[in-house]
Amino acid sequence: MVKEGIKIFSRIKPTKKECGSFEIGENSEGIATLTVHVPRSEASGHVNNKLETYTFQFTNVFDQTATQEQVFDLVAKGVIDNCLEGYNGTIFAYGQTGSGKTFTITGGTQKYSDRGIIPRTLSYLFSQYQKRSGLVFTTLVSYLEIYNDSGYDLLDPRHEASKLEDLPKVHLMEDSTGNIHLKNLSMHQATNEEEALNWLFLGDTNRMIAETPMNMASTRSHCIFTIHFSAREPGSDIIKRSKLHLVDLAGSERVGKSNVSGTLLAEAKYINLSLHYLEQVIVALSEKSRVHIPYRNSMMTSVLRDSLGGNCMTSMIATCAVERRNVDETISTCRFSQRVALVKNEAIVNEELDPKLMVAKLKLQVQELKEELSMATGEERTDELTEEEKKSCDESVNAYVADTDPESRLQIGADMRKIQLCFRLMKSFIHQQSSNETSSEGRAASSGNSSEGLRAEKPSYADNKQLQQLQELLKQRDDEINILVKMLKHEKSRAAAAEASIHGASTSSDSHERTTSSSQHKADTTSSRHYSNPLQDDSSSSDQLPGQPRSHGASYTKELSNAKQEAFDIFRRDYQHNSAIEGHKNTLRARYGDAKGVGEQVNSSRTRINDLKTQIEQHRLKRGIQSLTDTSDSGVADNKEEQLKRDIENEKANFKALYGRLKDMKTEIEHVQHLLEKTKVQLQKDFDVWWKQQTSTVMIILKPDLCNFKSII
Repeated sequence: MVKEGIKIFSRIKPTKKECGSFEIGENSEGIATLTVHVPRSEASGHVNNKLETYTFQFTNVFDQTATQEQVFDLVAKGVIDNCLEGYNGTIFAYGQTGSGKTFTITGGTQKYSDRGIIPRTLSYLFSQYQKRSGLVFTTLVSYLEIYNDSGYDLLDPRHEASKLEDLPKVHLMEDSTGNIHLKNLSMHQATNEEEALNWLFLGDTNRMIAETPMNMASTRSHCIFTIHFSAREPGSDIIKRSKLHLVDLAGSERVGKSNVSGTLLAEAKYINLSLHYLEQVIVALSEKSRVHIPYRNSMMTSVLRDSLGGNCMTSMIATCAVERRNVDETISTCRFSQRVALVKNEAIVNEELDPKLMVAKLKLQVQELKEELSMATGEERTDELTEEEKKSCDESVNAYVADTDPESRLQIGADMRKIQLCFRLMKSFIHQQSSNETSSEGRAASSGNSSEGLRAEKPSYADNKQLQQLQELLKQRDDEINILVKMLKHEKSRAAAAEASIHGASTSSDSHERTTSSSQHKADTTSSRHYSNPLQDDSSSSDQLPGQPRSHGASYTKELSNAKQEAFDIFRRDYQHNSAIEGHKNTLRARYGDAKGVGEQVNSSRTRINDLKTQIEQHRLKRGIQSLTDTSDSGVADNKEEQLKRDIENEKANFKALYGRLKDMKTEIEHVQHLLEKTKVQLQKDFDVWWKQQTSTVMIILKPDLCNFKSII
């Protein structure tokens, strides 16, 4: 058991202008600190004794220049490594709306380097799986959205949701032991990084996002992306199971400052209330005298019960917007993080026995006990052997006969039924062997009679000694010829294999380039969604709206009127994120060109390796032929072969480096492709909302004219 407090980090959001309201430093103990300065109020006629400086301690503080990679290395890597060892883990971001929580957890949509903690976690996990080849890993992912205190499954494969209400609703269930289960929350297996990222981007597409005065793209719900691990050694009956929660909390906001109304106001109420319940849980956990912890007040605190004061290793990152107008919210966020640091979790390794192996062991133990009981009581069992037992006896007899060790034993237990069966099998085996020997002796006798006349015709003048010498010389020459023939055959096969490998490398290169270039419009089979080609020109993209499913057959524009299609073209041209779409297209074109060049280098490196191997084989063949005629240089070191080996090692290192670079490019291309598809889906949603508003406005304007027209009729 590991008992430790929740690690807290702070990240300062970059500002457009230099801001002097904060200061990052260290105290006398070397602990990172964040100092927030509150400007003094200039109100005249009043005494202002308000505190002007607030200092908070954190595990680490990330300044405005911190990169996503630095945040991931310090915040997430340690938690992930512990999860691979069998501990549960949680990473959650907390802060006011617009402070950078979603950017930190999920990432930005502008550049590949803006990837957040979740996509970097998936990449890091599967790279660790390859390094730990002695273990068998299974990975499952789920994505839960809590909107207005109701849960929704963002990864349901049976729905192509256009609205949040179309997603299946998730319900909380609690068993007799107090464990929380989520009904209707689907879990999907991910066998590689690409599949896991496909599920992540599908969930991000279905998230509830709205524009508020405080944030142009404010997430209006809490989202929990969970990765479930299981690891075991081959043949072992012990399985380590763990889970990692990656939580993006909705941002708190002051309604008096944001001045929202309607649906946004209702969402803000639910968000602030759920964060209030979260703070109640944190306060209760930090007080040692408290017995009751109010986990059940909200769905979010119920789901995160283990993460807060339970069996989990938890890290929190507090995002702070340090502009002067947000100083109060920054202080509130830092105060909350200080309370979180007081919470102690007790994490244990989650190990359990594999039920299937356990059942097999219990069956074997029951069988041994039955045999011991039969021996002790002297009673013979009369029931028939099962097919499985008969098969086991047959395999044991075959293994016993095939074993050349004279001390080997036939282990079948004390069951007389099995002993009798083994005797019958042995008897059948002996009869079969004797019949085979009889038939072989008959064939040998007939062949002996036919060759007897030949032996009688041997020349009588050759004495035995000379004949023996000739036979030895003939045998030596036959051995030499056989060696040469084998070496020549081996060289021919190596040359043919090298030629086939070169041909296969060029074929695989072309296939890889076609696969890479077609990945931009490849269907996401796991999510049952199909998207359009991101690099199509404007004329082709106008034939289908971005993100429209192709599985419905007819294109989107065939269902639209000409007026609506023209409106879409105008809307897309003036769309605020159109520059991001074009930027993603340009990035993909550049990356495809780079990947093609690296792929050619990989193929040439592979060809060079095969050529070097062929040269070594040819050199060895030449050396072997020379050694048959000249044995004087048999002990001399072969410098040429050593040089060829060194060249192969250098070329292999170059091949690995190029292949790793190509793999990284492929991951980047897939990520940019997902960002492009996400932006295009958002374009379609924004256009639908805009078109609905424009239609309603036109109908209101034309309503008086329609009424007059009806009255005239």
